[in-house]
Amino acid sequence: MRLLVVVDMQNDFIDGSLGFEGASAIIPGILSRIEEYKASGDDVVYTLDTHGEDYLSTQEGKNLPVVHCIEGTEGHKLCPALEEALSGCREFLKPTFGSTELGAFIAAANYDSIEFCGLVSNICVISNAMLAKAFAPEAKILVDSSLTASAFPELHEAAMDVMRGVQIEVI
Repeated sequence: MRLLVVVDMQNDFIDGSLGFEGASAIIPGILSRIEEYKASGDDVVYTLDTHGEDYLSTQEGKNLPVVHCIEGTEGHKLCPALEEALSGCREFLKPTFGSTELGAFIAAANYDSIEFCGLVSNICVISNAMLAKAFAPEAKILVDSSLTASAFPELHEAAMDVMRGVQIEVI
């Protein structure tokens, strides 16, 4: 059984406070991948970066002082292009880069492979892929480099290199 994890495809990361050129370019490929997984009977889940009004006083907020993904705002919502495709899929609200709840879900399952896509490659995608590797060390962990992106291409490439180094397959 396979699992597809769609990471933080939220308005604030596409065209909101932390949006960047190129973020929306991965949407069609992610949509196709979701359809492929569902058609083959495999599982699809997604994460939502989720902060409260106190974001700027948190550790993350002090280091990244850009208010984003505040629960209940438009920026927190999934991008409209993926809403229908992800409807009915399990969501994981995460207050930080990696989701320990997702990790526990992965540990309790018996997936042969776990694929990650979404935003941002050098922050939340890498964090959750590393957690998956820790929680399911015998599963094949994959990241399709064309289905993730960063505002900084050099950090995107560095993230792909780091993941290769810990035996995450980058395609």
